[in-house]
Amino acid sequence: IYRYTQSANGWEQSGTITAPDPAGGGDYFGRSIAMDDSSLLIGGTLHENSTGGVWAFSRDGDDWRFDTILQPDSINEGEAFGRFSQIHEDMFFVSSLGFGGSGAVWVFERDGSGAWIERAVIQPESPSPQEFFGWGLEYDGDLQRLIVGSFGGEMATGAAYIFSQDDQGAWSQEARLALAEEESVPGDIGLPGSPGAGTIGVGWFQGMALLGLPGRDGGEGAVYTYTQRRAGDDWVRGSTLSPFDRRPFSFFGHEFHNRGSELWVSAPAAGVGGSIYSFSYDSDSGGFSGASKIEASIEVGLGDGFGSTMATAGDLAVIGQPGDDEGFGSAAVMRRQAGGWVSESKLLIPGQPGLPSITGGEVACGEGGSADQFECSRVDILSFLSIDAIGGGRGVRVNDLWGWTDPQTGREYTLVGRNNGVSFVDSTDPTRPRYLGSLAKTPGSQSAAWRDFKVFDSHVFVVADGAGQHGVQVFDLTRLRDVGDEPAAFEPDALYRGIASAHNIAINESTGIAYVLGASSGGETCGGGLHMLDVNEPTEPTFVGCFQDSSTGRAGTGYSHDAQCIIYDGPDEEHVGREICFGSNENALSIADVTDKNNPIAIASASYPDAAYAHQGWITEDHRYFFMGDELDEGAAQRDSTLTMTGTRTLIWDIEDLDDPILAKEHFGEVMATDHNLYIRGNLMYQSNYQAGLRILDISDPENPFEVGFLDTAPGRNTVGMSGSWSNYPFFESGTIPVTSRSEGVFFLRYRPREIL
Repeated sequence: IYRYTQSANGWEQSGTITAPDPAGGGDYFGRSIAMDDSSLLIGGTLHENSTGGVWAFSRDGDDWRFDTILQPDSINEGEAFGRFSQIHEDMFFVSSLGFGGSGAVWVFERDGSGAWIERAVIQPESPSPQEFFGWGLEYDGDLQRLIVGSFGGEMATGAAYIFSQDDQGAWSQEARLALAEEESVPGDIGLPGSPGAGTIGVGWFQGMALLGLPGRDGGEGAVYTYTQRRAGDDWVRGSTLSPFDRRPFSFFGHEFHNRGSELWVSAPAAGVGGSIYSFSYDSDSGGFSGASKIEASIEVGLGDGFGSTMATAGDLAVIGQPGDDEGFGSAAVMRRQAGGWVSESKLLIPGQPGLPSITGGEVACGEGGSADQFECSRVDILSFLSIDAIGGGRGVRVNDLWGWTDPQTGREYTLVGRNNGVSFVDSTDPTRPRYLGSLAKTPGSQSAAWRDFKVFDSHVFVVADGAGQHGVQVFDLTRLRDVGDEPAAFEPDALYRGIASAHNIAINESTGIAYVLGASSGGETCGGGLHMLDVNEPTEPTFVGCFQDSSTGRAGTGYSHDAQCIIYDGPDEEHVGREICFGSNENALSIADVTDKNNPIAIASASYPDAAYAHQGWITEDHRYFFMGDELDEGAAQRDSTLTMTGTRTLIWDIEDLDDPILAKEHFGEVMATDHNLYIRGNLMYQSNYQAGLRILDISDPENPFEVGFLDTAPGRNTVGMSGSWSNYPFFESGTIPVTSRSEGVFFLRYRPREIL
């Protein structure tokens, strides 16, 4: 917990509060915070193998003294006690989303010595499995009622439960507030992956119970009010609050804050960085009389999540922005003035955590299975550059990666994608790589988790997804020959504006055609399919057509997440010499003939069992097999025991007949990790599998691959998740394998095959 104090110089960090004896794997200390004048209670849901706990502190002058960890005897591993909490006078309420498979709320009471005594466990009368009861809670002292949020279960639409306490101290369910079955849809709580999405809001205001459904109406969000006329009466739905400037994917209703005659409702994905809507209440008429909007004004960025958390005291407000500062998060400090709420300052986490770089000599993978702190097998570290060492700075993460070999000098250059640009590294000597400079994101665009690029004719073509008006940057890589002693800040040589954001780009170097994939936010999106560009004049890209197979993609528009386009030279003689694209299209493999850009033809599409998200793939050098990864299936299998996956799944397509691709094999890896980008060179497949790092498989028998080496780039992580290794580039003649790892940086590795005696 970071503490800040206001002084004459503004807000300054005045200390931290940490968990006594923290667990090595992380406690999530700070998952919830509740405090009053004498007590500070901090939840940590990962404590003791996700049993969870609440650290209780008491005031000691101007500081806090640790007393004990609250942990009910009834809580078990994996149930994550400590998720949401509140102190009201001498009562403390705290939730576990996983208790008993459906969630619960505990009630503690503070005795005369200041100790917290467990008094009750509250659950719904008829909980549903995986209901996640306990997502948000608030106690109203005037009404003497507790409201608890819930989502998941059979409908996953969101609900609020109201509980009251009798004279003997027993708690009972008084009401369940939810939309009628015919009104609700599973998307009411929102879509995961955006600030405020996949949540529900609950609270109290002027005697009304509040139910926020951020995903309602395509993510516009809505808040429903409920009142009880007299004690014992049913709770009846009243007015509905909506943002006055309704926009999809704003997620209005994520959280509430009661300020007497004002109700604040957050929409953390509204506008550029998030918004708070302030509704005025007229107690005489018993209704809402007006609304205004509160927004941050200091260094606002797309995805900041302003309003994800809210706290006020008098004319001071502190608003959480977890997506700000390149993902480190920040808190916006605001003051009420005559014209409304005004940004005063921004609180940032001090320092820049990260691993130190490794240069000057290789670190071999030893017999004990480690290279430095990284688990490995037959993969050595030639060097490692931290994000800071390649121009990253605070909160920057790396993503995609590609390589370029200078045809004139033979030098090898590694291109590393970041949230906010592309870094260029001379990796000719892989034990002493040199950072040369950076190409920043397009001015006016936003930093983005997804940046992709490919190389043709000594030029790199760069796209970014979720970045607004970014376009396709074109940069002449021969300019890297002339970099001096200091890293350079480069400008692009050209900018193609025919698209705005795009998820990916593929280039067929045999034809000079670039395929922009997953375009959105403006321009000719081609339904998210192939936006085809002639880049034979690299600084003058020319649009030559669209292709999308509307039988594929989640939205039925032919959205293509990734593709590989080649001049086909495989066993299907009908298509030899044609330009063929293999698309990983969210729910299917797409195969298309794009030889005639004015008349591209869908050859075939193929689905497969338990598809979660067909992400990316690569063809074998004999053009007989296509290996493809599904990015979300391992996570789905972890949540659903009926999906029998024993490790990372790789789909092996037999494409001997392009018109009839056959799923020949599902290969399951050595560990259960989320897979990302894979590439094939010769008889080896190189997979970047996020938290399991780089995995190398022998595919000399394509339908029976086996692992021959690995290096885990994110030590100490769990294996299912999207931190760790994003991508790799195994095509340098030197054998150097650059690998990106999202929070760490870029590794330069070497695979050491077993000697055959």
